[in-house]
Amino acid sequence: MSQNFFTEQHIELSNGKITGFGSIWNTPTFASGYVTILTDAGLILATGDDAASFLHNQFSNDVEHLNAEIARRGAYCTAKGRMLASLLYWKTEDGITLQLSKELQSAIQKRLSMFILRAKAKLTDVSDQAICFGIGGAKANASLDKYFPTLPALNNAKMSNEFGTLIRFHEDDQSPRYQWICPIARASAVWLELKANLQATNTDDWYLAEIEAGVPHITGRTQEKFVPQMINFELIGGVNFRKGCYPGQEIVARSQYLGKLKRRMALAEIAGSDLIEGTEVFNETDSEQARGLVVNVANIDAHRSLALIEMTLADQEQGGIHYGSPDGPIVTLLPLPYEITDITR
Repeated sequence: MSQNFFTEQHIELSNGKITGFGSIWNTPTFASGYVTILTDAGLILATGDDAASFLHNQFSNDVEHLNAEIARRGAYCTAKGRMLASLLYWKTEDGITLQLSKELQSAIQKRLSMFILRAKAKLTDVSDQAICFGIGGAKANASLDKYFPTLPALNNAKMSNEFGTLIRFHEDDQSPRYQWICPIARASAVWLELKANLQATNTDDWYLAEIEAGVPHITGRTQEKFVPQMINFELIGGVNFRKGCYPGQEIVARSQYLGKLKRRMALAEIAGSDLIEGTEVFNETDSEQARGLVVNVANIDAHRSLALIEMTLADQEQGGIHYGSPDGPIVTLLPLPYEITDITR
């Protein structure tokens, strides 16, 4: 059904993302108000009496005490504590909705289903039943209050009604950002109205804002590469160290409590475009050993990209980092919007 929406609205897609509008990120137009569609977002609906308890035992964050006013992030890990997926999930009248990269959705749903066993839980692919709008800027609130009279006031706060689910995200230059998961039956009318009030832009502009906010997303190229703390996942609310067991929990806890973490995620600008997540970065003084890995990256323009890079803390302090090879495009580190702290102390 969602493909019909894109065809009817004459929306140009390339590699699963909107590309036909031109980037406006970090411009006055962007700050004024924008809308895009997160075409690469997959959705799974978990239903049944045991859905919450089942998912609680699978993810790094609490699910059993999830209420209708918040959305949470969680990691789905291997037994070795390596992230298979980064998830956003929330509760509605229908059940618990999980959002993750669409390229991972089918495999993750299949893997989770293998462990349901006798639990009263069912996982259903509902990706085609909704359109995920990304909305931000100064005009965002005025464009939304017709549909959501009371807007979520805090980061990760949400509300749901007949128009879908609205989640507030980390702010961009003091302007609110929202994701609206809109039922497909209402999406065409909503898209036309949002476009009339806000500037339509490419999907990557949303991810530039996510990168700038220091929010990582696991993709096919970065599966099983990171323990959650290596990409600051606990710092954005993705790990609960007081909850019960889940796959990889022992490794994740050991990484937190037994010694200082030596690898972390940094925000950076790279002197190049059309770069790829999962690419190694190197110190210019050492051609033999990679010092880190690109977590997420998006074009700023034809010559620059913004990226989240997992790397050693020592190399972050030393500098001299290059993308792809010791003499590749130079990596300039930027300050993250949050502190690197031990949240368990």
